[in-house]
Amino acid sequence: MRALAKLVSVNNPDKILFVGEALVGNEAVDQLEKFNRALRDFSGQSKPRHIDGIILTKFDTIDDRVGAALSMTYTTGQPIIFVGTGQTYTDLRKMNVSQVIRALLRA
Repeated sequence: MRALAKLVSVNNPDKILFVGEALVGNEAVDQLEKFNRALRDFSGQSKPRHIDGIILTKFDTIDDRVGAALSMTYTTGQPIIFVGTGQTYTDLRKMNVSQVIRALLRA
């Protein structure tokens, strides 16, 4: 994680995206918090950067278990930008909020 924080501080990317797997549920929230904490703790800057958004893979397989996705956005205050629905780059989709709400209401 130190190398990741150094990479961010040296290269100053436009966006820092966390990529996580939707299937792991609340474990993804823990991974995200550790990722953000590492960016803060190991940056060596007075004003460290945090993630700017989230990409969730395997989103097409979670059905009504979307609570972790909501927790991730709540915890960080950052949006889920893309969701992965397959094995290739062309399977990245913009997050469809109304679809997530429908899945929650079905549960």
